[in-house]
Amino acid sequence: MSVGAWLGRSIGHAAYASDVQIFIARLAGTPVFDPAGDQIGRVRDVVVSIAGTTSPRVHGLVVEVQPRRRVFLPITRVRSIEAGSVVFSGRINMRRFEQRTTETLAIGEMLDLSVEIGGKPMTVLDLAMEETKRAEWLITKVALVKGASGLGLRRRGTPRIVDWAEVRGFGAVQQDQGAANLLVTFEAMRAADLAGALHALPDKRRAEVAAALDDVRLADVLEELPERDQIGILSWLAPERAADVLEEMDPDDAADLLQDLPAEQAEALMALMEPEEAAPIRRLLIYPENTAGGMMTNEPVVLPPNSTVAEALAHIRQRGITPAVAAQVYVARPPVETPTGRFLGLAHFQRMLREPPSTLLGSILDTSLDPIRPEFTLNQVTFYLATYNLVAVPVVDEVGRLVGAVTVDDVLDHLLPEDWREQDDVSGAERG
Repeated sequence: MSVGAWLGRSIGHAAYASDVQIFIARLAGTPVFDPAGDQIGRVRDVVVSIAGTTSPRVHGLVVEVQPRRRVFLPITRVRSIEAGSVVFSGRINMRRFEQRTTETLAIGEMLDLSVEIGGKPMTVLDLAMEETKRAEWLITKVALVKGASGLGLRRRGTPRIVDWAEVRGFGAVQQDQGAANLLVTFEAMRAADLAGALHALPDKRRAEVAAALDDVRLADVLEELPERDQIGILSWLAPERAADVLEEMDPDDAADLLQDLPAEQAEALMALMEPEEAAPIRRLLIYPENTAGGMMTNEPVVLPPNSTVAEALAHIRQRGITPAVAAQVYVARPPVETPTGRFLGLAHFQRMLREPPSTLLGSILDTSLDPIRPEFTLNQVTFYLATYNLVAVPVVDEVGRLVGAVTVDDVLDHLLPEDWREQDDVSGAERG
């Protein structure tokens, strides 16, 4: 049995009940409710203060509220921690959480630490907190597994739960902490939420988590991170690994990221990529950033006119296709990879649902909308989408070939301020 499965079975029944130990990793993602019973967010971490060998005091919870803002909920305002919910009293300060130098994130920074018991190396799987007196919570227990942090720890042996005072090494700075057990708390997160979690971590921990993610998951997360974090993570990776991750990103997102790098570094990374993966990115890089060509994806769903509705629906049903891209199928003469043969028109998803599966796409084309050109400005593309109530629009070059499609999320990314993922639009007093 894996360590993750063991924790889920043996700890889950005890967590969230009053007057018992609550294992902190199990709190991650738990809904948080205000006194009126309305959900205001989810638990993302627990803030503690480590002082020598005494049990760390719990200061409060880091709660993520929409849109992807992390705020601080003092533990003194937590009224109950029960099955699947945390309920607080009073009001919550909506100012963005900022970690103090004396504070430690129990989930983000303490899981996967290498510690010792009686001189034997162990790795931290989880931490248990309990209310020792009214509104005072302490970390009292530690769940450990044998061996120093490293590969495969989630599969080694049966975890051991010991008192905090028995463990040595929490205060030591560790160069390679690993992230296998921290990733357990991230497994169910959407890429955008995991990006928020990574952004909130210290630089060292962020690098360790990025290194532990597989290429596909890391690519999805990079697409959701602020530019500064993207560049930082890419610079921490070995060039070969960075090239592999870029290959897994959507070409338009990879092109945007490469445009933010020094030209020499961007070229070196593309040289390490497989030629067929680098080619669509190179085509996007020839267009100015705030034009249709610079915003578009060059991997929309394209089929020839003799394809059937059934075939089209099978294509847009694929897991990796976003809802905006799946809203319509573009029909062109072969070749159907961009740049395609002559663009003929598009078939809307809703129209396909009304047709028999055997219907040919060429017979249900919408030709009433003129496609846009790659040189269209951001304002022109925005006006076009708003005028015709579309979520995506085809981009066609001067000889009538489909070269890509601009989706509404592409437009939003360019309309919003560059640092929109880091902005806090709600002010408030400093937390106590």
